[in-house]
Amino acid sequence: MRAVMTTEKNKPWELKEVDKPKPAENQVLLKVHASGICYTDVHQTKGELPVNYPCILGHEPVGEIVELGPGVRSRKLGDRVGVPWVQAGCGSCEWCLRGKNAFCRKSFGTSASMQGGHAEYMVVWAEGTMPIPKELTYAEAAPIFCAGYTVWSGLRIAEPQPGERVAVIGIGGLGHLAVQYAAASGFHTIAVTHSEDKKKLALELGASEVVSTGKELQECGGADVILATSNSAEQTFDCIKGLRPDGRFIVMGVYGEPFQINLMDLLFKRARIIGSIQNGPEHLYEALDIAAKGKIKVMTETFKFDDVTTAYDKVAKGDVRFRAVLTP
Repeated sequence: MRAVMTTEKNKPWELKEVDKPKPAENQVLLKVHASGICYTDVHQTKGELPVNYPCILGHEPVGEIVELGPGVRSRKLGDRVGVPWVQAGCGSCEWCLRGKNAFCRKSFGTSASMQGGHAEYMVVWAEGTMPIPKELTYAEAAPIFCAGYTVWSGLRIAEPQPGERVAVIGIGGLGHLAVQYAAASGFHTIAVTHSEDKKKLALELGASEVVSTGKELQECGGADVILATSNSAEQTFDCIKGLRPDGRFIVMGVYGEPFQINLMDLLFKRARIIGSIQNGPEHLYEALDIAAKGKIKVMTETFKFDDVTTAYDKVAKGDVRFRAVLTP
């Protein structure tokens, strides 16, 4: 089969012929129909996140189950499913027993301990798959398994209450979805972006207001929940001043700089800073369900395997509007 390989730190991706894998007990073989490229793929390629080289990256894969390993009962041949970042935990540690396998030190991660989805076929744990609603195409569904899942989990963990205001920092791969999820949930949604062309788009996606800076966010009334999806530390830190009393600042973007905040501001506002990943499979189910009902539109650019170098370069430079998807 053909697979996109990363062989060494900071080396270009290569399209190679490799052996088709075979599912073991409680695993299934997935014929990949679409695999989203996330900026996390760039971090892994640069060695900024752990990777066992050589590796097949890709943690937004969706496809059709074409083979069942021994013992699989929850899935059947022909099922349309996708796979998130964490497929399964060890099953016996404290965090697995608490139902929080994302914290398991021996968890099976897609494109980490398990080979990823930038391939024609991949083996996955049956328990780690999530069925795709029939209303979604493969290309539409793939980015929800990371980007959509991440922002919806962030909104859910913030526990916004009726009448509260939600701001989204950055209208990119994560942010364009966060605006839609917040607006679809009925919250007054404020988009924060410096880009003039994205301001109009944010309003089209459901934002009630668009501002450029933290000061403008503060002046328009602030936000009870801020979803920080930007990769810009400067933009993220600037927007903290727009947090209302008892506000929750949800960190989802990744950057190298230390987190900076005025502690007096945090103290007297009784504000909370919450790191958020993908906070439970129920959130993935909900994210897919909302999209299937037509309330979310994932904006994608699709690429064939032969164009994978172009796709990677566009993602690395931030030139994709807004999610890149490989279609084997």
